[in-house]
Amino acid sequence: MSDTPIKIGIIGGTGLGEKLGLEAGETLDVDTPFGKPSSSIVQTRWDDVDILLLQRHGPGHVFNPSAVPYRANIYALKSLGATHVLASGATGSLREELAPGDLVIADQVIDKTCKRANTFYEKAAVHVEFAHPFCPVMRDWLINAAKHLPEVAVHVEGTYVCMEGPAFSTKAESNMHRLWGGDLIGMTCMPEARLAREAEMAYALIAMPTDYDCWRPHPPGTTPQTLLEEIIGNLNHATVNNIALMKAALKDLTILRENPSPAHTALALGVWSQKDLIDPDEVKRLDVLWGKYFE
Repeated sequence: MSDTPIKIGIIGGTGLGEKLGLEAGETLDVDTPFGKPSSSIVQTRWDDVDILLLQRHGPGHVFNPSAVPYRANIYALKSLGATHVLASGATGSLREELAPGDLVIADQVIDKTCKRANTFYEKAAVHVEFAHPFCPVMRDWLINAAKHLPEVAVHVEGTYVCMEGPAFSTKAESNMHRLWGGDLIGMTCMPEARLAREAEMAYALIAMPTDYDCWRPHPPGTTPQTLLEEIIGNLNHATVNNIALMKAALKDLTILRENPSPAHTALALGVWSQKDLIDPDEVKRLDVLWGKYFE
């Protein structure tokens, strides 16, 4: 059992705090070595849990997936004391059984992104273990919470294919992702999850399928307008379910308190560079992330 107080960073869409029913907290404008995060961070409490709320795409959804300042977002949460990150995001479904409106507690990821800075440590050789990209302790916590929501369809595993975007997949690509073993297609999971690991924060993702991507033919008579309306309706339904799962999980942190996450020591064997040869200014610049290993 860890003595470190738990503080959970929640990364989601605009208005997530209001939908969670969180009372207004302190709004913090944070600066980082990687610039400003996507939005101000609201520090608040919910049922005696310390919460940090961040809007991934910024107020008004102004950052497209490739432009989200992922490093600034994760660094800011770390600097404010976050120990765990609970993320959510809309995805396409690559499997018939993962119906739009369901929830998926992802367990694996395939990273197809290519334009995004994906590490904090550009001036040292730092290699974190990432075989299991989503914290197994947090996944157990969410799966346990889902047992209290029999009315919500929650799938306890799924491989998230993270593409660059911002355009959606071609049909050939969609079918290829299915052949790869992908279950979900999205644009925001990476490098978010990898950066959280580099920052020694546990990270879990609740995916919200809104449609079947383009591998699955649309019913006859479907128009772009009716398809859009269907996707929005599915997103609203999934968001309601997502909020219910988050609330159920936040009511009981026993699993998180009793089981330290492997992510919390991710850098213990991860810094491969000879430490006395790393630029002291870089060590200081990233002190929030790796400072304890240079004491």
